[in-house]
Order: sequence, then C-alpha cells, then structure tokens
Amino acid sequence: MNIDNTMALNMIQKSAPKIESDKLKNDTENDKKLREQTDAFEALILKTLLDTSLKLDNPLYPKEAGNDIYQSMYKDTLAESLSGGFGYSELLFNFLKEQQALKR
Repeated sequence: MNIDNTMALNMIQKSAPKIESDKLKNDTENDKKLREQTDAFEALILKTLLDTSLKLDNPLYPKEAGNDIYQSMYKDTLAESLSGGFGYSELLFNFLKEQQALKR
C-alpha cells in the first residue's frame, strides 16, 4: 500500500517561501524603524552641537519675547534636516545590526 504525500509536500513547499518573505518583511520593517531611531539620535547630537556652536546673541539688539523659542525651533529643524548625512547614524546603524546578528 502506497500513501500519496505529494499534496502535503506541495503545501509545505508553497508555505515555506511565504514564511521567509514574512521574515524578510519583518527584517526590513525593523531596519526601517532602527534607521529612524539612529537618525533621531544623530539629530539629537547635531542639536547639541548647534546649541553649543550657534550662540545667536547680538548685544546691539535687545531680545524679543519669543526669541529663545524661535531659535530653539530653528536649531531643531536644522538638526533634523542634517541628520542622516553626517555618518553617525550610519555608524550606529551598522554597529547595532552587527550586535543583532551576533545574538542570533
């Protein structure tokens, strides 16, 4: 008596690529989230650097009421637009990916 198991094998073979594609999809989503976080960390570093380096106090003109808020918002926007291009984010991203690969 022979048992036909071709249907079972076909179903397993069809589901295997789906499992791998789901894993790849999760990995790319995780990479995207990790990239966002490393870019945000780089923006924080750049914001600190800009706060230190850009002292926009001018003794000839008095400070206006919202001047500090405006300067802080300007530096935040500048840091966010510059993040991702200085290399800190890429360095941190690669380091964290290596650490994640070592854990597996």
